[in-house]
Amino acid sequence: MTTLTSSGVWAALQALARTERDIQLRERFVSDTARFAHFSLQEEGLLLDYSKQRVSTEVMDALRALWQVAHVPRQIAAMWSGEPINHTEGRAVLHIALRHQGEAAIRVAGQDVMPDVRRVLAKMRSFCADVHGGHWRGATGQAIRRVVNIGIGGSDLGPRMAAQALSAFRQTGIEVEFVANLDAADLATVLARCTPDDTLFIIASKTFTTQETMQNAHSARQWLVAALGEAAVARHFVAVSTNHAAVSAFGINPDNTFEFWDWVGGRFSLWSAIGLPLALAVGMDHFEQLLAGAYAMDQHFFSAPVERNLPATLALLEVWNTNFLGAQSRALLPYSQSLGLLPRYLQQLEMESNGKQVDRAGNALQCDSSPVLWGEPGTNGQHAFYQQIHQGGRVIPCEFLAVIEPDYALPGHHEKLLAHCFAQSEALMRGKTLAEAQAELGIAVSPAPTCEKAGSLAPYKVFPGNQPSTTLLLPKLTPYTLGQLLALYEHKVFVLGALWNINSFDQWGVEYGKQLASRLLPILEGRTPAEGLDSSTAGLIAAVQSIRV
Repeated sequence: MTTLTSSGVWAALQALARTERDIQLRERFVSDTARFAHFSLQEEGLLLDYSKQRVSTEVMDALRALWQVAHVPRQIAAMWSGEPINHTEGRAVLHIALRHQGEAAIRVAGQDVMPDVRRVLAKMRSFCADVHGGHWRGATGQAIRRVVNIGIGGSDLGPRMAAQALSAFRQTGIEVEFVANLDAADLATVLARCTPDDTLFIIASKTFTTQETMQNAHSARQWLVAALGEAAVARHFVAVSTNHAAVSAFGINPDNTFEFWDWVGGRFSLWSAIGLPLALAVGMDHFEQLLAGAYAMDQHFFSAPVERNLPATLALLEVWNTNFLGAQSRALLPYSQSLGLLPRYLQQLEMESNGKQVDRAGNALQCDSSPVLWGEPGTNGQHAFYQQIHQGGRVIPCEFLAVIEPDYALPGHHEKLLAHCFAQSEALMRGKTLAEAQAELGIAVSPAPTCEKAGSLAPYKVFPGNQPSTTLLLPKLTPYTLGQLLALYEHKVFVLGALWNINSFDQWGVEYGKQLASRLLPILEGRTPAEGLDSSTAGLIAAVQSIRV
């Protein structure tokens, strides 16, 4: 990163930022009536409007120069060729292989991984057909009517988010539920809706040792065994894992284990057998359309020049807002209830990947990396936190997502939804001056008493504006376009990691918390003494134990 931050391009961007801070977006639109055409992209059926970002042609040219200075094309080639670009764990990063549609081999350590990928996809298709067709039956002969996916992190957020996003495509006659939290309330409330005879559990854990997942799995197993006996486990549990020995010891038939590979990171694994609950929810045909959409975005990313490249453009805008305009967060605002879980999904994808301050050489970064990502579907968010964005005084770049055709067509809804979406981005860009607020209140024409009251209100109706935003339009929310959208963000994460020179594919901060939890558990359970703890942790444990005594 030292090379990038000390480059002439970086210095030029710093100088441009000092100039851009004094220019209002509304002035840009007045001086350039074709600004939308100059700062928008229509690629692969998607429309990305970034004309409301605080950028100029000079800024975009300088940002695109970073693409070459950071050798991003070379890093893309390294990923595609199966090099262990996750260098701290010595692993390749090839989630792109999971949705690869071509005949070309994709190799890891010289071995083509595509035959294994296709084999697992075929196994998923066969299993989904058995469940949907009523051929897979529980221990009492009942067809499966409810599926419960037990996982956490990447083994939960991806399929959970996508199942909600594609709810309009759900299979009839089957409900898919998700359990992730170690808090018993999560599992208990799901089990309360289930009956043992027609419930199937998917245990999703690569190592089959993840504490949260395995505690929930064993509790679900006890619930089932209490009702149907030990022999029922084999008909009501399947696994997505690489640990066949642990899966077998749990009582799951190894033939009912769906594998994935260590060159697939958890938060990039939706496209693998981790997506089995999604395939059960919407059908394997729709799951494969999801893969096709992601593959189309892969092809766009690998081939489009930087000035037409959607993931590159989003990444460069984030660098501009974070490293040059000083933004510390980004609001993701989907105007689609079906995409309501997308902010949570992208929190993990982006913040777990790039929330780091050490570069690939082990040195401290010389700039900020991933901003805090947060958001809520519109229009709900408008009645919650938009006030802060409009008048709170902080630079908060906003990303609006909308679909042109609704997935649920109730008359009178969608046009109003789009009107709100477009109005919010306009308001954030335009703002409202004191003079405009006064004119709106009729100060110039009102009698004196009204004029005095209006004058006192005018300052409260001033909006600074100049708040940067992008709007991404999808033609319709389908499995294919959802695949495009998610792959778009995956590649954006990759580009940012390349620009900031960080490893986007490890998560040692997550591992550290797990280590400490393992040390504290026997103390909380009273099996070991509370020794070597800081006073806060010791005091909290003592408070818990004193109440339980």
